[in-house]
Amino acid sequence: MSVNDLVVQGAEPLFFLDYFATGKLDVASGRDIVAGIAEGCRIAGCALIGGETAEMPGMYAGKDYDLAGFAVGAAERGQILTGTDVAAGDVVLGLASSGVHSNGYSLVRRIVEKAGLSYQDEAPFAPGTSLGEALLAPTRIYVKPALAAVRAGTVKALAHITGGGLTDNIPRVLPEGLGVTLDATAWPLLPVFRWMAESAGISDEDLARTFNCGIGMVVITAPDKADEAMRILSEAGESVHRIGEVQPAIGEVERVVIDGVDTAWHA
Repeated sequence: MSVNDLVVQGAEPLFFLDYFATGKLDVASGRDIVAGIAEGCRIAGCALIGGETAEMPGMYAGKDYDLAGFAVGAAERGQILTGTDVAAGDVVLGLASSGVHSNGYSLVRRIVEKAGLSYQDEAPFAPGTSLGEALLAPTRIYVKPALAAVRAGTVKALAHITGGGLTDNIPRVLPEGLGVTLDATAWPLLPVFRWMAESAGISDEDLARTFNCGIGMVVITAPDKADEAMRILSEAGESVHRIGEVQPAIGEVERVVIDGVDTAWHA
């Protein structure tokens, strides 16, 4: 479980442990990887208390490695977010993502292959940056801003937009019978997603079901607390957009409706 997945429960991450396995340890690479993990823990305010490094010749080829980890957090009983009090008319806020956020990379690799590019080439959507660097922009860690909003009593539910994109993740925090209507014109579609959609002919539905499309965390708040939540999140360094509203669901399957896509995503 990632630290962003902990905070959607209203939990504060306490500590993190990592697991790093490779065929033969490259000390410099291993040092850089652990330093990156430690920086992520610092941003989230949790401790990196240990982990395991394993050399397994025959299991991993060349410089391949496997990296995993888990976090443990805690929440006060009265502050656990269950989403049960989410109601029609509640406001949906979106926190900007930094890019692809570690999801959908099987499709990303196919798109790069189809485009005939290498990861050392300049990114078509980010001049001056290599394609590899642009696609691997670090995932934003929303822990401290989100916890500040939770502790201020302004948050009813949080949804981390990971694999499954906007359409599959938001319903996880909604009571049965409710859905959301989002306005795609309320936030910018990041250039990386526009490039992938246009170069590979990805439909709007598949884009929203696979990627975060520029929104890494969704915050659901009561209408009378939306401005306060936006203020807290903005002051904590987040780019916050008012992107939609909770409404009765349209059928059992389509619980996330995104309006304005033709205008916002195909401009």
